[in-house]
Amino acid sequence: MANEDSYEELLVSIEAAADKLNLLLAVCDDSNYREQLIKRYEEELESGIRCYQVMLARGEPSLRAAIAQLVAAEEYLRQGGKAVVTVTGAEKLYFLKLGQERSEQEIFFGYLQWTREALREFPFSIVLWVTHQIEINLSKQAPDFLSWCKGVFRFRSFKSTLVSSSDVAPFRVAGLEREFLVTEEEDNPYFLPLADLQELIEQTEKERGVKEPNLATLYARMGEIYYRRLRQGKCQDYQQEQALAIEYFRKAVNLQQKLGLEEDLATDLNNLAGLYKSQGRYDEAEPLYEQALEIDKRSLPKDHPSLATHLNNLANLYESQGRYDEAEPLYEQALEIDKRSLPKDHPSLATDLNNLAGLYKSQGRYDEAEPLYEQALEIDKRSLPKDHPSLATDLNNLAQLYKCQGRYAEAEPLYEQALEIDKRSLPKDHPSLATHLNNLANLYESQGRYNEAELLYEQALEIDKHSLPKDHPSLATHLNNLAGLYESQGRYDEAEPLYLEALRICDRSLGSEHPNTVTVRKNFTSFTKSRQSYNIPWYKRFWQWLRRI
Repeated sequence: MANEDSYEELLVSIEAAADKLNLLLAVCDDSNYREQLIKRYEEELESGIRCYQVMLARGEPSLRAAIAQLVAAEEYLRQGGKAVVTVTGAEKLYFLKLGQERSEQEIFFGYLQWTREALREFPFSIVLWVTHQIEINLSKQAPDFLSWCKGVFRFRSFKSTLVSSSDVAPFRVAGLEREFLVTEEEDNPYFLPLADLQELIEQTEKERGVKEPNLATLYARMGEIYYRRLRQGKCQDYQQEQALAIEYFRKAVNLQQKLGLEEDLATDLNNLAGLYKSQGRYDEAEPLYEQALEIDKRSLPKDHPSLATHLNNLANLYESQGRYDEAEPLYEQALEIDKRSLPKDHPSLATDLNNLAGLYKSQGRYDEAEPLYEQALEIDKRSLPKDHPSLATDLNNLAQLYKCQGRYAEAEPLYEQALEIDKRSLPKDHPSLATHLNNLANLYESQGRYNEAELLYEQALEIDKHSLPKDHPSLATHLNNLAGLYESQGRYDEAEPLYLEALRICDRSLGSEHPNTVTVRKNFTSFTKSRQSYNIPWYKRFWQWLRRI
């Protein structure tokens, strides 16, 4: 709602002064959302106000020079026609100096601070798009320009190319402090563009060589940043950032192994294995998990919590492959370690209990799973804020168990509570919200409440389309679910393209032998048989039925 209000105010501001100098600042961290907003106001304005776009030049990012070059090429602008010029490119400017006397952002701010009078020759609206990080520094380094802006319009988004000051802290390693002399800030979530850190690493590689020990730390921290963004739904391009996370963890692991740096090796092996597992690359993930455990057993006390975490990860891999007998003892070992080493209300204990309960549920051992789910929920209720996303996960897990047992009346309020927590604690397009909507929809479908189920399945798909890449496995799962609903209603023409799309995504992102791909393929095969049977004349179906009985 706040974003929509900002958009309406921006549109009105453009229209109100399109024939005189009208400086407007628009703030947005999500590049895709920014493009959508620009396209939207250009379409709404095109009947009366001409729209132009320019991009700031790297190296010498002068706002006036960029606009002057456009005006020189456009007769309409030179004649004073009503117009709006959208300026982008500020989001690409480096904040760090990266070995130069001044950073690109400093040069940009310098031009802005002394550009006010020079802009008087441009009698039209100018919308300068920046990030929150640039806005914060703009107020410090170009306050005169900011005072001339007729409005600042902020658009909040969960996705961003910025990292917090706490994320940057590990980069203050020997020899790099010079880059962070101006970064003594407390908990700034809009601190630094990711591209600056990438460039810093590349520059360090060139200056010091690829065997510089500090690079192992930098690689690992970059991998962690990208991995966390994937899990939290903050990434701009899921597949690209997933590939970058893998690349940085690979570099970290390779350098640590070459230099004999075991301190962080087990953690980085686990993270790399986790990324492989998320892609269905189980054969590549398994030896990495095993290597990490071997390091832990050599270097950690036998009751260290990290050992429990890594046992859990390998067990989860086994469970994903249906290797339940191998997974169970590892889950149990992890739980025993955490019971001895952690406080009784520690959230990691809840995670252990949830994992073991999930294994029991997969095996149909519902009576053993239920008390573990309940214990996990009680621990998280005592140890976490009441709107913590982990609580929503706990509620969903228990609701899923109830559903499997046909205890629909008990499951439904838990699903609903989980969704309420999600809506208060997560962005409206977070993937976890889509998953939980799907779970409740599946419950409705099981009860024959098809209209209610369809609405939730559709909402989940809309979230996926906004927050996930087009080939993400979760999107395939949700397409498969909606297709199944259509099939159960005899809506075969609507179901078929969804099944086909789900199967295509699974084949492309997980591979043909992944359990999820196998499940979707079986569903589609069953659907095809049902559809063929439906198309057979009724009297032939009747005789087929007689022969079977």
